[in-house]
Amino acid sequence: MTESQGRGPLPYGLRCDHRVEPLGLDEPAPLLSWRLSSGRRGDAPAGYRVRVRDEDGTQVWDTGAVDDPSAVSVRYGGPALRARTRYLWTVAVAGADGAWTQEGSWFETGMQGPSAWTAAWITHDPSVLDVVDAPEEGELALADHGLQPAVRLRKAFEVPAAPAGARLYVTARGLYEMRVNGERVGDAELAPGWTDYRDRVDYQVHDVTGLLRPGTNMLAATVADGWWSGFAGFDPRRPGAHYGTFPQLLAELHLVHAGGAVDVIATGGDWQSARSPVRYADLLKGECHDLRRETPGWDLPAGDRDDAGWLPAWVAGTDPSRLTASAAPPVRAVRELPARSVTRAGENRFLVDFGQNFAGRVRLTARGLTRGDRVVVRHGEALDDAGGLYTANLRTADATDVLIAGDDAETVFEPRFTYHGFRHVEVTGLTALDAGDITGVVLHSDTPWAGEFTCSDPGIDRLHQAICWGQRSNFVSVPTDCPQRDERLGWLADAQVFLPTACLNADVAAFFDGWLREVRGAQSPDGAFTNVAPRLAGVADEGAPGWGDAGVLIPWHLYQVYGDERFLERNLDAMCAWVDHIHRHNPGLVWTRRVGPHFADWLAPAPTPRDVLATAYFARSADLTARAAGVLGRDETAARYGALAGHIRKTFTERFATPDGRIHGDTQTGYLLALAFGLLPAELVPGAVRRLAELVEEAGPGLTTGFLGVGLIAPVLDAHGHADLAHALLRRTDPPSWLYPLGHGATTVWERWDGYTAERGFQAAAMNSFNHYALGSVGEWLHRGVAGLDQAPGSAGYRELLIRPRPGDLTSASARYESVRGTVATAWSRHDGVFDLRVTVPPGATATVHVPTDDPAGVRESGVPAADAPGVRIAGAGPRELRCRIASGEYRFTAGLH
Repeated sequence: MTESQGRGPLPYGLRCDHRVEPLGLDEPAPLLSWRLSSGRRGDAPAGYRVRVRDEDGTQVWDTGAVDDPSAVSVRYGGPALRARTRYLWTVAVAGADGAWTQEGSWFETGMQGPSAWTAAWITHDPSVLDVVDAPEEGELALADHGLQPAVRLRKAFEVPAAPAGARLYVTARGLYEMRVNGERVGDAELAPGWTDYRDRVDYQVHDVTGLLRPGTNMLAATVADGWWSGFAGFDPRRPGAHYGTFPQLLAELHLVHAGGAVDVIATGGDWQSARSPVRYADLLKGECHDLRRETPGWDLPAGDRDDAGWLPAWVAGTDPSRLTASAAPPVRAVRELPARSVTRAGENRFLVDFGQNFAGRVRLTARGLTRGDRVVVRHGEALDDAGGLYTANLRTADATDVLIAGDDAETVFEPRFTYHGFRHVEVTGLTALDAGDITGVVLHSDTPWAGEFTCSDPGIDRLHQAICWGQRSNFVSVPTDCPQRDERLGWLADAQVFLPTACLNADVAAFFDGWLREVRGAQSPDGAFTNVAPRLAGVADEGAPGWGDAGVLIPWHLYQVYGDERFLERNLDAMCAWVDHIHRHNPGLVWTRRVGPHFADWLAPAPTPRDVLATAYFARSADLTARAAGVLGRDETAARYGALAGHIRKTFTERFATPDGRIHGDTQTGYLLALAFGLLPAELVPGAVRRLAELVEEAGPGLTTGFLGVGLIAPVLDAHGHADLAHALLRRTDPPSWLYPLGHGATTVWERWDGYTAERGFQAAAMNSFNHYALGSVGEWLHRGVAGLDQAPGSAGYRELLIRPRPGDLTSASARYESVRGTVATAWSRHDGVFDLRVTVPPGATATVHVPTDDPAGVRESGVPAADAPGVRIAGAGPRELRCRIASGEYRFTAGLH
């Protein structure tokens, strides 16, 4: 293969470790990847060439021309990357005709190890911080929940001339917001995010070159409790009981001068500290901002500020050994929601409806204020039967933000160190409030949105949107269960059942790569995964069946979607340890011991026997561990766990299955696990499928599954010839069903099938979230089943597509997905007995297309018989379909279908 310039598949969407132009990377061999597009049918790459140069233009690595038509990524294999260095890289892709196209990007390395750090952890002297100011005359005492004010930290420094470059390396135990010369640094929210601070703390890197000026400059920060020293989870411990007792900052500003010299401004005892006008800021309780204590100019250089009241910073420690560069995208303010309605609910009290349940905060313009006025913003997901704000289901989360007015009659209030899950807010303390005065600010980890789905049924479209909003609301630093109440934990089961849907909605590779560090870090020496990650102090439950198994299921699914073997490499030892842990304590291969709190099929109307469910997951984890080892070429490991999986399957059949395919407990979830996980011998499968279909029919057709069964029911029914029943469940409107909540105002998926009913009202407030995503795992089948956009068995990274729409009684559906190879899409409709199917396949991929039709011989592609169409090969026909093999490009099939 020789290099020339010309036309071929076009590379685009370049990524480094699944991120666009990452600033601060500690991975020694990052994955460089690209996607492909082409306007020509049948276009495919013949190979690639990747070059990496340093910022001076010196080439440091060149793959040379590589003949590999399936490649869309390569791991860096050159000399060791230098710390704090920008690298430029290009990928050239060759077409089958020898023409090359090229695209470029960059990445920048981080500190690359604890030895490079000189900064210290600093904060305000805690003995001074404990002094609580007396209320002003006539002021009611502030309920501060035992929380301390946020901390301000700053340092003035001299810069003789504008630097050639400046990078700020920063993190916090708690939450931080940095400022340079009065300007905010970056756009990350709730940084540095939640980790188990006992194991590691993520740091971020910011380019602040444009914020500096010759002369005196000011580097400043506000640091708040966050997960580190605030309330976390549903354990009503005092603040700071989980990790630390007061927030701390660690930062280094590296100034690179024209000649290459570097000056470092690091946090230490020479910084100044003071109390912040943020009287408290807590993720569950809320934030209070007291403008009477504001000191304008505090973050500006000398001459613009007042040093009165500032003390030397208190050094809390100098150990940087747990610092790691962030791998996941930051939380950002990704969109704004206008108020749908503002209703006066009493004297100086208003109710605001944003029309959408979401996670975030509000931005409020408050007018007509006098000093000391309190404006209180309370958040809730729903209104009660009397029309007031419903907050009982928040449990101990106050979700209340408070503004105390200073001397200005008008101000804009937007909390920075908290977030809430809500649709409605109650605002008190203002005499007037217009819709334009209040805005909802949506926060979530900035995972690039990658998928689209729509269909002819408005109810199902609304369901899909509710599923998407549930994902946005709960992907906030870690995959939480709910954003509103005193929980918001990284539950492993919720994440694993929803992951297939999440991957089709957004690019979550980097997000889950970061979180899997927490999953591995929480694993016990005995090999037990936990139920939640990050782990909280005092929460030592071993993972329950289906919960702990996420440590196996999630890496495997990420490998299938993104084709990145590092998901398996980084997690295989932990996967093996988990399976060994179960096996060690259950040598009889029925998992009954060391089951943690055993949540079973959580919130299922029909409970599945616990030993059935647990043993099914034991088999699944052993099987996927074997497959992962096989992918990585660890043949001995693959054989060992493959044999174990076979023995567990045999034991499952002997213990729990009858000769006619009945499963002990006779529940939908029992059959779903047995069929989805391949636990039954072939001769028992028809009987199990038949009984599953009977149970669905007997229920309405309806669902009796909980968290672990719900994502399997539509795919399993579909895979065994009952797509009609899957559609019937999808369209059901009585509880339990996906559409029932939408008929009662839901804009996100509920935790419970019957979170609210007209007959009983709200379910028990102790556990009744209106923004969970687990039951929304049907979203996977909307894409893969209804729209028909899927991968072939055995494919990874969308190399082999499977296009097989299941129309049911819908008249149209479409899905589009930005895969690691490029855009894949389907769109189908039927009208007057004609079925129209459009398919997009990216360069280098192939697809098997199942065209539903009453007349396989009459199928046409772009107006000509399918058998004569370029790029189409007939693969077979059935009584109601034609099967074709196609290469890359865009295709349009038309067929008769009544």
